[in-house]
Amino acid sequence: MLSVHKPVLLSEMLKALNPESGGVYVDATFGGGGYTCAILDVTSCTVVGLDRDPAALIRAQAFKTNYPDNFRFVQGCFSDIDTLLLPYAPVDGIVFDFGVSSYQLDEADRGFSFRFDGPLDMRMSQTGITAADVVNTYSAENIAQILWSYGEEPRSRKIAQAIVEARRIKPITTTLQLANIVRQIVKRTDSLDPATLTFQGLRIFVNNELIEIDKVLRKCLPLLRVGGKIVTVTFQGLEDRVVKDWYQSHRQPNATHPSLMVESVFKKPLSPSFEEVKNNPRARSGKLRAFRVCSTQRTDIP
Repeated sequence: MLSVHKPVLLSEMLKALNPESGGVYVDATFGGGGYTCAILDVTSCTVVGLDRDPAALIRAQAFKTNYPDNFRFVQGCFSDIDTLLLPYAPVDGIVFDFGVSSYQLDEADRGFSFRFDGPLDMRMSQTGITAADVVNTYSAENIAQILWSYGEEPRSRKIAQAIVEARRIKPITTTLQLANIVRQIVKRTDSLDPATLTFQGLRIFVNNELIEIDKVLRKCLPLLRVGGKIVTVTFQGLEDRVVKDWYQSHRQPNATHPSLMVESVFKKPLSPSFEEVKNNPRARSGKLRAFRVCSTQRTDIP
């Protein structure tokens, strides 16, 4: 078995997905391949990994060596899943671990974390605008809106004004520069660093994360066999809200998918155990939901 980071809610994911021999499953947020490895190790099936991060392609090479007949990797944004999966559909299950990966957080030069000093980047695909572009060129009003809408930061206006004042003196180009500006405005009240919500808001905006999640979920149903599963793991309320809204709009047939609908596998979302949170504090806000694709067409008519 490959040595990979153990992802959040791993055993719960396997329970929800219930992979079967001969099936085709999609790890739509490949990252470090933790879910992929677990699925391939429990049954003889095929896993297709997707990721927009170029660094994931390098990690995927080891999986191709260890699982030459059972693993495929496609680089691209998961909102293009309908195109990326054309050679493999229909599939039996799709797993999503939304948000930033441990690899991205732990690499200082990616600029996702305020724990290390690195360039203020935050781009998952390493293309497009950076977080530094936002804080150095956007107006105070627009920065505040980003921090409020995507970070749910209650002091967004004061932080935005402090950012604008600081950049007049010197461009804000590193993670610690930004974190220290925020820490002067927001005081620590619990275990969260004061910069947490600001970094979350910028990351979600730079990567267009909520729109991407909504897009990919709306494209999934035609790619799955009837009875196939969609498993989602979210880490904050905004992501989970998108998943819940999608479920509400697809629990009954609609104009887009008149013959398909989804049902929830569990009565309520699954959360990490106390032991898992103790071993991995990043898991504390994880929430797993699972859905089964159902057909609205009668199958009992001769």
